[in-house]
Order: sequence, then structure tokens, then C-alpha cells
Amino acid sequence: MTSDLCSCGAADLAAMIRSRAVSSREVVTAFLDRIAALNPAFNAIISRRPDDEVLREADAADRALLSGVDVGALHGLPHAIKDTANTAGIRSTYGSPLFADQVPHEDGLAVGRVRRAGAIFIGKTNVPELGLGSHTYNPIFGATGNAWNPAFSAGGSSGGAAVAVAQRMLPMADGSDLGGSLRNPGGWNNVFGFRPSQGRVPSWPRTDAFFAQLVTEGPIARCAADLALLLGVQSGPDPRAPLSLHDTVDWSAPLDTDLTGRKVAWLADLGGHLPMETGVLSVCEGALTTLADVGLTVEAATPQFDWGRLWRCFVVLRQLGLGGDLWVAYTDPTLRQLMKPELQWELSEAAKLDVSDVQRAIVDRTSWYDAVLRLFDEFDYLALPSAQVFPFPIEQTWPKAIAGRTMDSYHRWMEVAVPGTLSGCPVVSIPAGFGGEHDLPIGLQMIGRPRDDWSLLELVRCWEQLAPWVARIPPGPR
Repeated sequence: MTSDLCSCGAADLAAMIRSRAVSSREVVTAFLDRIAALNPAFNAIISRRPDDEVLREADAADRALLSGVDVGALHGLPHAIKDTANTAGIRSTYGSPLFADQVPHEDGLAVGRVRRAGAIFIGKTNVPELGLGSHTYNPIFGATGNAWNPAFSAGGSSGGAAVAVAQRMLPMADGSDLGGSLRNPGGWNNVFGFRPSQGRVPSWPRTDAFFAQLVTEGPIARCAADLALLLGVQSGPDPRAPLSLHDTVDWSAPLDTDLTGRKVAWLADLGGHLPMETGVLSVCEGALTTLADVGLTVEAATPQFDWGRLWRCFVVLRQLGLGGDLWVAYTDPTLRQLMKPELQWELSEAAKLDVSDVQRAIVDRTSWYDAVLRLFDEFDYLALPSAQVFPFPIEQTWPKAIAGRTMDSYHRWMEVAVPGTLSGCPVVSIPAGFGGEHDLPIGLQMIGRPRDDWSLLELVRCWEQLAPWVARIPPGPR
């Protein structure tokens, strides 16, 4: 019964709990047992709450059902929050020595929505230091191993979340994404990572309510129904987030639909601009051919754009945000020594920015958005690999070169995520299959039209039925 429950999706488990086919205690116990068995090998879930406290909350959830209380969409489900989000009463470190002992008194906005929907928090999921870089390791909790082979990277920054979902230690998970942090770990662990439309999931606390639009929270799951379930809980306007979306979506509506006639633009390596490890493009291209079976058309397309401008735009806006948040700490020599070298580099570069740099980045991002709109005049989805390399050894900090081309920063190897981020459009990473020297997963990014998150969920629903590798279950510890 335990293994059967852990194999179920979140939406199915929630329905079973509401109908009393199974109790919250049974579900929570099953996942706690699986975490105890598997987490020591993968290090995906951190800052665990005591099991007896968690089980008392599960019992309370069961009593609430018996009393006829109107329960939320996630009632009685176990959940672990990404460690870059504030979680009341649970240690929230962001993977940084600067915040090693922080225990917030209040939930972040999206976290509070998950809690109010009835989820039972069992702890946090591991992240890179301050979420920087797409490799989950930090000096507080150590590294998270890939769900398919813990000797390799899980990706990041939502690496702990993706591994926990892939290894059935959680039914689904929340994450966040600035430069691929939902998409790369989703692809590298053979699960779905969904970056919602800009403004779909509002954020709080925040220092900037108007300009900071690179990062968003979103769901990681093994199926479309679970993505829709969590996204429905996370999304919706809030007065503290003045740019949050007010359009209404029925996230519980059926996702099955006929995709015949929809067109996919395969952007590949952006006309040779992006170096790719051998096998990445061929695995992704092979996966795309399966879409023809359900009536979609895939065409190669290379937008005419100055990709160097787009990269510089991303770096400037990223460093502007980091500098605003962490500059005071950086000026303190004692605190600076607690920062990893990559963060110190980001902040030293942020100090060199001037008004013209920021103004140019704003103009370039707008130009890219206009180019994306022109692509959507012809196509329904834009496709790219989720990463430029397969998962690398866990002891490696980041790839220093790809296909003989030197990477000039710790995040340059993830440049493939930048077009999706800067578009502001919804993007989902879907499992593309396995490859590389060690036969590890890679994903495909699918970019949808502005604010059309639902269309991407329809594609995910189709994909989970179409691609046989989606149902593969990773091995246990080696």
C-alpha cells in the first residue's frame, strides 16, 4: 500500500483523501517512510520537521474531513517548500551562511497559499546558495544527487524539489525560476518543470514591486493534472503585487484536447550560437518527432536576433536585482566572506553598472519580446533544449567548456534558458528522453504564447500519454 500511494499523483491522492478512500495519515506516513529510505542517498529534502508533529497535522486533517469542514485543494497532502521561500516556523536558509539560522515568522505569499489549501509541510527542498547556478549544492546542507544517479548533478536551483518528485518522495513540489531553475532540474530528472507567465504567481515579500520581473514561482510534477493543481493554488492577483495577473482560469477543467494543426518552432541551438554537448540536440529532435503522431507540425526556425545583446540584457537585469538585494552585505568584509565566489563576482559586476546599461537592457528585452510575438504569428509553441549539457558529476561546480567553447561565467552554460525567461511567456520543461555518456535525462523547453499557460498544460497532458519515457521510474540508491 505504501509504495502504491507514493506512485500516485497529487491530484489523485487529494481526491482519495477527500473521499476518505485513504486517510491523510496513511498518505503522509507512506511518504515519510519513503523519504527515510531514499533521502539519505539523494539529499533532496532538508530542514525536516519531526515526524510526530507532521503526523499530528495529518490526524487533524482527517478529523476536519469527518466534521464536514470545507477543505482546500491540497488538504492532507505532504509537501516540502523550496528553501529560497520563507516558511513560517521552518528554517529557511536560502542555502546561504548569511541566513543559516533564519526561521521566518510569516510565510511568503505563494507558500501561504499552499498552506491554506491544506498541504502539510514536512520540511524544505534543497537549493544552491541563494539559488544561484543550476547545480544544487551549498555549504549548509551539501549537494543533491540526480534522481537517476546521485553521483551526478540534480540541476537547480529547484534541484531538491525535482529529485524529490522524481523519486516519489513528494507527490509534487513548488520551485522558482530565474534562469532555468524550474526547467533544468525538471529536464535532468525526467519530470515536468513549469515556469508560469510573468505575473501569474505573485511574489511577496519583495523589495521591488514593479521592476523585478525575472523570477517566478511555479510547480514541478510528474503529470499535467498535478501541475494544474498546484498552479491553481499558487496563482491569482494580490494587491501587494500590482503587476499580478487578474485573468481567471479554471485550473480544474479537463486538459485533454485535440492538438491537430498546432505548430512547433524548433529553435535548436539558435543557429549555432549555443554550444551543445554531443547528443543533446539529437535526443531532443528525436523526442519532437513523436508529436507528429498526434497531428502537430515541427519546423526548424532561427529568429534573426543579436543573441549577444540578449545575453547581456539578461546579465545586466540579473545583476541589477542581486545588487539591490545584497549590496549592503557585500560591503561588509565579514559578510562578503560568507558568499560563494560566484555571488561575489555578480555583486562586483553589479557595482559597475550605470544607467545606460540598464536602459539598454530594457530596450533589448522589449525588442526580444517583439521578436517572440512575430514567431507566434506562425507558431503555437517555441522549442529549445532545457540545458546545453547532460547532468555532470556532482563534485563539479559548473561546466567550464561545452563542445570546446569556454564558458565565461558560472551560468553561461545555461544560456539556453534566457530566451524563455526574457520573453515573460509561460515555459514548461518536458522530459525529452535519455542520452549522453551515462544515459541520463534531458528535457525540452516549450514556450507558449503570452499568458497562455493553459495551452502548455494541454501539451503536457498530450506528452505524458505520448512519450513512453515519462512513465519510467528512477532506480533507488546505488
